[in-house]
Amino acid sequence: MPVSADLDKLLDKEYENTDLKGLMNAPVEAIAGISDSDAEALKKAFNVKTIGDLGHNKYIQAATAITRLADATK
Repeated sequence: MPVSADLDKLLDKEYENTDLKGLMNAPVEAIAGISDSDAEALKKAFNVKTIGDLGHNKYIQAATAITRLADATK
C-alpha cells in the first residue's frame, strides 16, 4: 500500500517534492529550521550528515523513546 504524507512544513522548499527514499539521503539541513551551523554541529558531535543518519542515531532514538514513554504516563 502506498503511503503519502504532506511534509512541506517540515522541509525546506527545495526538498518538498523529494520522495522518502531521497529524503533519507538528503542533508540534515533539508529539515526546516536546521541551519548550516546546526548541521555542522550534528556532524561534529554525532557524525550525522543526512536525515537518515539523524533518524537512525542511537542517541536521538533513545531520547525519542524516553520522551514518548514519559508522555504516555501523563
